[in-house]
Amino acid sequence: MNNKVHYISDEPLSLESIQEIISEGYSLALSPEAEQKITKCRNYLDEKIKSSSDPVYGINTGFGSLYNKHIPKEELSRLQENLVKSHACGTGAEVNPEIVKLMLLLKVQSLAYGHSGVQLITVKRLIDFFNHDICPVVYEMGSLGASGDLAPLAHLSLPLIGLGEVIYKGERLSGAAINQKLGFSPITFKAKEGLALLNGTQLMSAFGIWCLMHSERLFELANIIGAISLDAFDGRIEPFSAKVHQIRPQKGQILVAQIFRELLEGSEIILQAKKHVQDPYSFRCIPQVHGASADAIFYVKDIFLTEINGVTDNPNVFPDSDEIISAGNFHGQPLALPLDFLSMALSELGSISERRTFQLISGSRDLPNYLVANPGINSGLMIPQYTAASIVSQNKQYCTPSSTDSIVSSNGQEDHVSMGANAATKTFKVVNNLYRILAIELITAAQAMEFRRPLKTSDYLEDLLNNFRQKVPFIEDDRVLYEDMAKAEEFLKEVIV
Repeated sequence: MNNKVHYISDEPLSLESIQEIISEGYSLALSPEAEQKITKCRNYLDEKIKSSSDPVYGINTGFGSLYNKHIPKEELSRLQENLVKSHACGTGAEVNPEIVKLMLLLKVQSLAYGHSGVQLITVKRLIDFFNHDICPVVYEMGSLGASGDLAPLAHLSLPLIGLGEVIYKGERLSGAAINQKLGFSPITFKAKEGLALLNGTQLMSAFGIWCLMHSERLFELANIIGAISLDAFDGRIEPFSAKVHQIRPQKGQILVAQIFRELLEGSEIILQAKKHVQDPYSFRCIPQVHGASADAIFYVKDIFLTEINGVTDNPNVFPDSDEIISAGNFHGQPLALPLDFLSMALSELGSISERRTFQLISGSRDLPNYLVANPGINSGLMIPQYTAASIVSQNKQYCTPSSTDSIVSSNGQEDHVSMGANAATKTFKVVNNLYRILAIELITAAQAMEFRRPLKTSDYLEDLLNNFRQKVPFIEDDRVLYEDMAKAEEFLKEVIV
C-alpha cells in the first residue's frame, strides 16, 4: 500500500487534490478532528434516542411517505439495514470503478463533518474499501437525484453489511466473501446510519468531478488540436488578436485567443502571406466557441467544489445546538443544472472540432481531397469524418436536459426530483465521445500538416506532432483506420499537455 496518506478534515477538497489522491495512490485516514466530530455526533444521537421518544424522521420513523410510521427502539437497527437492502435497486451498466472510488472518497468527506450521526467504525470501513481498492458494484440507473442517489448509494453500502458485490483485484466477490477475505466483521447499523449512507449526492458528485477533471484536459487538447488544424488549413491569426477580444471582454474567449497566440508563436505557416481574407467560423470563431465552453467549465467547477465540501444527507444533526433538522440538502438540483450545462459545453467543443475536420478533408486551401496524394483509388480520411459526425450527433442527443424533468415518487411525498443522476451519466458519455472526436481531428490535422511541408508550425506543436507520429504514422495509401483512431484516442489520454 502506498505510504502517502491524505487526512480527511475540514480542509476543502480541490480538483487538484482529488487528482493527486487518485493518480498517486494515496490512502485515506481521518484526522483527529474528524474522528472527534463523528464520535461527538454519534454520542449525541445515541443519548437523544435514549432520552426521547419524539418522532424524528428516518431515526425512529419510516422513510419517504412512511414518515408517519413510528418504529420502536428495539427495531431501529433493523430499520436501517432494511433500508439499505430494499433500496439497492440499481440496474443498467456498472459504474466505472474510477468513479466508484470517487464516490467512496466523497461519501467519507461528507460524513466526516459530524452532522450525519454515523458510527466511526462505519466511516473507517468505507476508508478500508478505498485503501484496499475494494470497489462495490454500483449501477448507473436508478437514482432520481433527489432524495440523494438512493439506489446507487445503497449498492455502495451493501458490502458494509456483507451483502452486494465488489470488484477486488480484478475478481468479482460477494460482500460476504470480501469481508471474510480481509477479516472484516459486518457493520451493525445504528439508528440513522443507513439513511446517512443513502442520502447524499455522491453518485452525481463523483461523475461530475470525474467529468470536470477530464473537461479541463479536453479543453486544453481542443485548443492544441485546433491550433494544429488552423495552421494545417493555412488559417489567419488576426481573429486571435488581443485587440479583438478586449472590446468584447468575455473571459473565456480572451483566454482562448491568448492560448492560440502562444501555441502558434514562431510558426512559419501562420506568418506566410494568405490568399484568402477570411476563414470559416470553425476556425475564425474558435475563441468565442471554445471560450464559451471554458466559461461553462469554470462555472460548473465552482458549483461542484462547493458541493463535495458540504453535507448532503438528511436529517442533519447539530449536537452543539441540540437540534435534528429534517430538510433537503440531498436534492440534486444544484448539480443537475450544471451537469446539463457541462454536457452542452463539451458537446460544442466536439461539434466545432468535427467542422474543422470536414474543412480539412474538403479539398480546399491547396489540400488534396481527403488528404491523400492519390484520391480515387484511395479514400483517405473520408470516413473518419463520418464517424466524427455520428458521434457529434449522439452528443447532441445527450444534451437534451435531464434537469427539466421531474416524476413524482414515494407516493407524492417526493414530488419534485432533479434527475441529476441521468444528467451525470450522459455527461460521462459526452466526455468519452469528445476524446474520440478530437482524436479524429488530430489524425486529420496531422495528415494535412504534411502537405504544408517544408514549412513548419511552432516548435511546441511540432514536438507534439512528432510524438503523435510515433503512434500514428502518415497515411500514404489506404489502410485500416480504426486502429489509428484507437491509438490517437489513447495518445490524447496519455500525452502531457
